[in-house]
Amino acid sequence: MPSTGISSVAAPSGGASATGAPSGGAPSAGGGESGSDRVARRDDAVRAAVEHGLLGPEAPIIALLDVPGIKASVAELRAAFDAVTAPGTPVLHAFAVKATPLVPVLRLLHEHGIGAEVASPGELALARAAGVPPSETVLDSPAKTIAELREALALGIAVNADNPQELDRIDDLVGDLPDGPNGGPAGSPLHPRSPIGIRVNPQVGGGSIEALSTATATSKFGVALRDEGAREWIVQAYADRPWLTRLHAHTGSQGIPLSLMARGIAETYALAEEINRRVGRQQIDTLDIGGGLPVNFGSDVTTPTYAQYARLLAEAVPGLFDGRYGLVTEFGRSLLAKHGTVVARVEYAKSAGGRPVAVTHAGVQIATRTVYAPGSWPLRIAAYDALGYPKAGPDVVQDIAGPACFAGDLLAEGRALPLLEQGDYAAALDTGAYYFAHHYAYNSLARPGVYGFASVEGGNRDGGRSTDVRFAVVREPQGVEEIVAESGGARPTALTAL
Repeated sequence: MPSTGISSVAAPSGGASATGAPSGGAPSAGGGESGSDRVARRDDAVRAAVEHGLLGPEAPIIALLDVPGIKASVAELRAAFDAVTAPGTPVLHAFAVKATPLVPVLRLLHEHGIGAEVASPGELALARAAGVPPSETVLDSPAKTIAELREALALGIAVNADNPQELDRIDDLVGDLPDGPNGGPAGSPLHPRSPIGIRVNPQVGGGSIEALSTATATSKFGVALRDEGAREWIVQAYADRPWLTRLHAHTGSQGIPLSLMARGIAETYALAEEINRRVGRQQIDTLDIGGGLPVNFGSDVTTPTYAQYARLLAEAVPGLFDGRYGLVTEFGRSLLAKHGTVVARVEYAKSAGGRPVAVTHAGVQIATRTVYAPGSWPLRIAAYDALGYPKAGPDVVQDIAGPACFAGDLLAEGRALPLLEQGDYAAALDTGAYYFAHHYAYNSLARPGVYGFASVEGGNRDGGRSTDVRFAVVREPQGVEEIVAESGGARPTALTAL
């Protein structure tokens, strides 16, 4: 097993990337860090991982997180909304923990001003372990239990009620809470410690990936705003509960066009205005607009950008940013996807039906969506040689296969790349969200180790550029002992005794 400390490896830099692109280039669309900067860091990190033994015959698969890239995305998110929001407006950017549920990631984001959006007791525990305070945490889930609601309300965590039955539960719990920040007698139902809102489904339609479309007519999320009687019920719910001070909607996700996302937020803003007008006061003081900015999986260019999205919202819903409403966002994939890479060794190179097949250690266990729905979730693959350098040579149409025992376990099918040979490495790009942290235990395959990396450039004795790559363990590689333990290994005779 590789060393678990922070390590450094000096590696020469420059030349071509593993995808054949030069290591220099223009900034990404909309400003901010360029994709070529990320490519150069990734190439350096893969090479350094091989040289340092983090990746090799005894460690045939690892996941890499680009720490400078993550910091750059956070800075771009905050700057984009600062540019369109009235000075002094309270804004909480809460990271959707489901995208990358790793405590060191959540801690890094927290230290750079990002909170946490959680959707289960496990995700809340991860956020708390990372040091995210309740005041920067939002609980969303369509199936919150009474125990989950009680814990969140006791801690002062913001809660978005998904449906009328959940709001009834909150009614029962609020009366048992101690004083909230606004004063009032103990147990007053008017002043819970937690900010509480209702999630609505604006029913504006879906995108190209049906399973991720949350604002369709029959979506399971939120109160369906256009259903008969729903709008009136929502207004009355706020009128009856002065402590309901937020309104939440989440329209965006992969495959959703920005125009549809903006339309969903516009519908939610209009509802907030209507509620405040009809109750005769600005009871709703914060709008939670969700996240779901799509990611470009087709190249190293970041598009759309946070700046583009924020400007679109400012044009479509100008009142959203005039300072009357606080804002909460819940971005996940767009913050992390571009900054993760899964690298797997080619264990065997073979041919079937005249097509080369590279059999690697990355497949359905780390890219479940890609394997089962490749049309919706295609991944770019980069080729590296046995020393971790970008692979050169003419493109050859080939399959990149995983280790699982079924024929469809393919990371990529019919992909044109420099020919991968035994001992080379295939890198699945843009996998920082919803990939290496969401393990699928088919064939009891082990979870790969996750390593963060950063690089520091400097000169060398020859007058050229060198890069010192530093690694930190985010999650240890899973051992077979853990697999046995998770599979009831401590109770081998549990069934034979029945």
